[in-house]
Amino acid sequence: MRTFDLAPLYRATVGFDRIADLMDRVLASDVAQPAYPPYNIEKIDENAYRISIAVAGFSADELNAEVKDGALIVSARKAADETERTFLHRGIATRAFERRFALADHVRVTGASHELGMLHIDLVRETPEALKPRRIEISKRADVEAKAVEAETV
Repeated sequence: MRTFDLAPLYRATVGFDRIADLMDRVLASDVAQPAYPPYNIEKIDENAYRISIAVAGFSADELNAEVKDGALIVSARKAADETERTFLHRGIATRAFERRFALADHVRVTGASHELGMLHIDLVRETPEALKPRRIEISKRADVEAKAVEAETV
């Protein structure tokens, strides 16, 4: 397996710590990601996304979703079953889980819903006004000189 030294990235950049940390985590994870529970990530619109997680067997009260340190953390813990049941075959997994999704800058969770065994989490990317492109009006040279003259006479 290849290893990459990201030290030059840390020395030559300022403010990109989050990207470098993300690269460190991706490159350093030798452990395979768990496949439970299965999920989809879909792009709804140019700036809207939805994460759908299959949570069969869990009620809305047993699910938890929170945003912490730039990550969406979805977890579930099944309440203790008070009745003693005997399964001949147990194919529906209701074991506890925690799934993390790294969120990009300016991505915000707008809501979550639980229906038909699926947990849907809606996200939107909100670009701040300071980062949006803005059009700069280009004036003629004569207009600039006239404005400079007006500023000096006032």
